[in-house]
Amino acid sequence: MLIHLHGVRGSIAAPVRNEEYRQKLHGVLRHAIGAKLSDPADIDDFIRALPMDLRYVFGGDTTCVSVSRGDGLPFILDCGTGIRSLGDSLMNGPCGQGQGEIVIFHTHTHWDHIVGLPFFKPLYIPGNTIHFYSPFEDVETRLMRQMLDQFFPVTLESTLSKKEFHPMDNKPITFSDGTIVDFHPLRHPGGSFAFRFRRNGKIFIFATDAEFTGEDLESVGSRHDFFHNADLLIMDAQYSLDDSFSKFDWGHTSFTMAVNCAVRWNVKNLVLTHHEPSYSDSRLYENYQQAIEHKNLMKVQKPRLFIAREGMQFQLGSEKT
Repeated sequence: MLIHLHGVRGSIAAPVRNEEYRQKLHGVLRHAIGAKLSDPADIDDFIRALPMDLRYVFGGDTTCVSVSRGDGLPFILDCGTGIRSLGDSLMNGPCGQGQGEIVIFHTHTHWDHIVGLPFFKPLYIPGNTIHFYSPFEDVETRLMRQMLDQFFPVTLESTLSKKEFHPMDNKPITFSDGTIVDFHPLRHPGGSFAFRFRRNGKIFIFATDAEFTGEDLESVGSRHDFFHNADLLIMDAQYSLDDSFSKFDWGHTSFTMAVNCAVRWNVKNLVLTHHEPSYSDSRLYENYQQAIEHKNLMKVQKPRLFIAREGMQFQLGSEKT
């Protein structure tokens, strides 16, 4: 399974603003002066040596993740604004010829997780088939509402692809490529669900829009067995610990609690995602460094920690960028 991150922001899209861009430029130029950069041939090596918050933008698009299938067909998790660029890429293959078949899973239907769907080009191509899976039985009605003519010029039912809606129950689903998918309820206003993908002995779990607390760490038994021993867990870590105290019951997790959970669940690799839209890249990088420090204080080897950024790819334990 190749897991590809297309959108990593939470709550609302948050592109880099001019002031933050200027601050990044100042930082890059200060490093260039310190490195006495003068030869254009050295630029690539110089960029690779920059701190992460200057080397990359973490991204402003809201949640969307794709998972490769053994038969070449993509699984998609959520339809935040990140699905627009994913759709553009898919148009270069069978989807652009009206021969695409796509499976979309919905963790929930808050706006930041569905607002990209009207801009997903494969939706409009006749011959494509899009399967929507969700534990919410009325997900079709929810998606139709955001595309009523009061809110969008094209209704969902008038798009030309074939759309099939599949309510999920408590039984795992086995797809034709051997991937097994099941889900777990999360604490979030209005409800949300984590999805677990299992194939060839590997486990990937996507658990965004969830509020985990110390009580969850103390609980034992089957309630959290779902998360145990994951090879890769992409998890909500929207807040710093201080911010989480003032936003209790908002349905999101602090990065320190995400690390605590992953340690307790014996997760191999943890990706911190659903970034707070008000946090700059430098703030996100600071949070990431503090998460690493927090893990080091726990004196544990696992999990390996990553901070999500748009375009990041994982092959279940081996990062590809």
